[in-house]
Amino acid sequence: MSSWGNEIKISVFGESHGKGIGVVIDGLPAGVKLDTEKIYLQMARRAPGKDKTATPRLEKDIPEILSGVLNDTTTGAPLCAVISNTNTRSGDYGNILSCPRPGHADYTGNIRYSGFNDISGGGHFSGRLTAPIVFAGAVCRQILENKGIGIAAHIASIGDIKDHPFDPVSIPDELRERLNKSAFALVDPSKEEQMRERVEECRKSLDSIGGTVECAITGMPAGVGSPMFYGIEGVISSIVFGIPAVKGIEFGAGFRASEMRGSENNDEFYYDGDTVRTRTNNHGGILGGISSGMPIIFRAAIKPTPSISREQNTVDLTLKKDAKLEIHGRHDPCIVPRAVPVIEAAAAIAAVNLLAEVEKL
Repeated sequence: MSSWGNEIKISVFGESHGKGIGVVIDGLPAGVKLDTEKIYLQMARRAPGKDKTATPRLEKDIPEILSGVLNDTTTGAPLCAVISNTNTRSGDYGNILSCPRPGHADYTGNIRYSGFNDISGGGHFSGRLTAPIVFAGAVCRQILENKGIGIAAHIASIGDIKDHPFDPVSIPDELRERLNKSAFALVDPSKEEQMRERVEECRKSLDSIGGTVECAITGMPAGVGSPMFYGIEGVISSIVFGIPAVKGIEFGAGFRASEMRGSENNDEFYYDGDTVRTRTNNHGGILGGISSGMPIIFRAAIKPTPSISREQNTVDLTLKKDAKLEIHGRHDPCIVPRAVPVIEAAAAIAAVNLLAEVEKL
């Protein structure tokens, strides 16, 4: 399935080297005024070809809205946007027709779709398909902003180099606004040079590197979400895992909680005026699948780009024997910086769906 959502549903379509990619967003409320400049800003943060940590494939990624918007205002009809692919080089992928790339979905896609899937640039499995997700997220986050809900993410780590984490109890508006505009989003900007050096080191050695992204949703009122199978963790995880290269997710203290005692992990309540808050936030803003009113904090693990330039071992599916493979084409030595706005977008789409279950948007 390439569709997601209950209240507000997105359906992503297209392939990496097809004529275009896009998304249909169904269920949006009518009358939402959209700031197109804010949408373009988020698209530009994800767009390729602008940084040495990213693929040199240059795409403008300007969405063309075909329906659902009139005079920059949602009409209530399905919103459809298309993003043209203008800089494709499908010839770079001729040698993977029979020899699947290690770490990619070439082999599994071949089996699942009996060899009929488009493998150029990864086809429908490509990270290129995150551009429509960013568009949908940019629309959803404007709905959330009208409700006083903000979203921000940053590069938590690249390899073993770590950024300063969010303060899980209080995330300043000015920090969120700065990160929302950044193409290399860091809480501590002094870490950028080290991270770039590590990425460049991997690129020069014909390799790649992964990392983590930390994301926060602020302003979500208490009482949003459901227990068991439609809890906030499950809803956010289900869309975040739709992003290629995401291999893990944790909320609040995450796996560290397994090393704690209950007295350490429990977040004690107190009254801040008329508002119930917690002094710590190991629960990541979620208790029993339902929001507590504290910032919702999660981290996603991003694997290294599987397309690397050094020779690798694979198999030849036509000749049915072992083979060697050198991957051509243009690829990110590190996906993490461009993954930040995608994680934010996924969080926005999830948050809108969760909020729509309990109140009118």
